[in-house]
Amino acid sequence: MQAVRVKYRDRQKYICYEGPPTFKTFLDCVVKKFDIPTGDIKVYDETNTEVDEDVFEFLLKKQDLGVLKICLPQDRNLDDSLSSTSCCSFASFSGDNDMDSDDTIILQHSPATSKRDDGSRLAQMVEEILKNKPGGERVLNEYARTKSVTDGRRRDMVKILVAHMTSEHGTSPSRRIKEDYARGITALFPNLADPRSKFGYEHYYNAEDGSGYLAWRLKFVQKEASNGQKKTGSQLQTQTGGPKAERDPFRVENCLTTESLCCEAIALMKHTADEATVKEKMKQTFTYRQNMVHDSVKSSEIFTAFPRFLDIKGLIDQDFGLMFGDAATKFLERWPTVYKQKVLEQSQGLTQTADLQELLQNAQCTSDLENGWDSDMSSILILVHLLPPSPNGRKRPGKLSARQASNHLVKFLKTGTSIQGHLDSITESLQPYLLAVGTQKSLIHKYFIVIDKHAIPCKSTDTLASFDELFKAHFVFGTSYNQDLVNVYNFLQTTIYEIDVDITKVNPRVAELRARMLH
Repeated sequence: MQAVRVKYRDRQKYICYEGPPTFKTFLDCVVKKFDIPTGDIKVYDETNTEVDEDVFEFLLKKQDLGVLKICLPQDRNLDDSLSSTSCCSFASFSGDNDMDSDDTIILQHSPATSKRDDGSRLAQMVEEILKNKPGGERVLNEYARTKSVTDGRRRDMVKILVAHMTSEHGTSPSRRIKEDYARGITALFPNLADPRSKFGYEHYYNAEDGSGYLAWRLKFVQKEASNGQKKTGSQLQTQTGGPKAERDPFRVENCLTTESLCCEAIALMKHTADEATVKEKMKQTFTYRQNMVHDSVKSSEIFTAFPRFLDIKGLIDQDFGLMFGDAATKFLERWPTVYKQKVLEQSQGLTQTADLQELLQNAQCTSDLENGWDSDMSSILILVHLLPPSPNGRKRPGKLSARQASNHLVKFLKTGTSIQGHLDSITESLQPYLLAVGTQKSLIHKYFIVIDKHAIPCKSTDTLASFDELFKAHFVFGTSYNQDLVNVYNFLQTTIYEIDVDITKVNPRVAELRARMLH
């Protein structure tokens, strides 16, 4: 009789044999004792070399099993990578009296080891593809030199990998194949991984909605292969995060809990001249107001119920602070010290149009300017060039330029021009934007947030503080981003403010820039 002490996770049991155990009887006993799923169980030695039945029995006779590893195939429904496994390591068997009876077989899951091994395999696959294709070496060399890749090199890499993918797996490869190539990219080039996404590689391929650079290139190849015949693609996943997401319940100290008390506070705010009283009552009616802005009927009455937004500064910032706490200060802390310079660095790879060159010159200038926006506003508008509007769903030919999109972010009004006249001239419902009033673009004396034909005065004449307040207004009033600026706002929301990172669907271009910035 032989007894083997086997440990699986936090349980330890003996497995007894009549005579020397065979490979099959050992596996059968382990499966039965610990209720491990049956299947294609594989055994490996310390060098990750597979141990089959013949080798197992040979090593057992020589008492040279050493430390082995059992790998169990994962549930296929998890849709993980092809080679992902649940791995368990164990020491050599005990035998009769001539063997050490205290030897223990220890089984413990270490899926991270398996994923690392699989990541190395996929990284090697991508590296071999790039090495053997024209243009691939330039991608590898650029990353080795800069720890990043330019847009042009990224396009070259995607074309090379998709060409290889379609030659090996056809023009309609499986979801798992596409994921393997995407994982291989970020495993080989870690700085291209997006730290704010679940897996890091979704901007190359996102299995949830079929988006990403690899998927888009595949669709182009499929279109060419079908002689331009249109095919219906999967619908984009609805964005669940962002300004229109309901955040209930809100926990605010001394918040009024009944509608009658809220109505009394609202009536008081309309007639008092004391700003401190207004701000305190605004805090107390915060939950009531948020419920109102997320009501499709009542939201249009927000400025009727709370007109003090229009004459008391700082109320937007106060509401946003009640919603997100420390996130309220992140933009003003991080943009001038970190992200402004990174935006300037990333813009060097863009086509240098006259408009962009003027913005770059002004952003880097520390003295007074004669033409164009000041340094801070110029740096924000450069971000619009880095994340231009997407053409998705645009009916008119082509897509809106970055310069045209910038006009949806800030408009200039010369001092002396009627603000009410500007509001009266609005003919369509637009998303919030900044109205900059001054003698010239670089000398702004007042900023307003224009929303629903109302002009809300910003609490500061500082450019960055006013833009920060514009961003916050989307959340305070529950309004969606302008379609032509959604990439810019999503970048700021998930990268700098760090709001709804896990539940906000972003364009792959946003994820790519986010990865560059965060690395």
